[in-house]
Amino acid sequence: MGKKGGESTSNSHDKEFYQEIGQKGGEATSDSHGREFYEDIGRKGGEATSDSHGREFYQEIGQQGGEARSGSGSNGDGKMSREEAGRKGGEARARQRQRGN
Repeated sequence: MGKKGGESTSNSHDKEFYQEIGQKGGEATSDSHGREFYEDIGRKGGEATSDSHGREFYQEIGQQGGEARSGSGSNGDGKMSREEAGRKGGEARARQRQRGN
């Protein structure tokens, strides 16, 4: 298909189309792989993240998580909202990139 075919497909489908095919792909993967598969990719992802982030990064996100759990920035049940978690994670990553890590 190539680049032009991909662009043509992209131009002719909306967000819902991609959400639907993504969901179908996820379901197919789930049907064909067991628990070990997901443990393995989770472990590999964790190792890759650990390799690319320093100790300070984990200290910072741990502190932010603790603060969120204690009530500041939470939605009342002691849990951080997804939006807040995403914002804080993005801010932490941006600070890390600015420091050159």
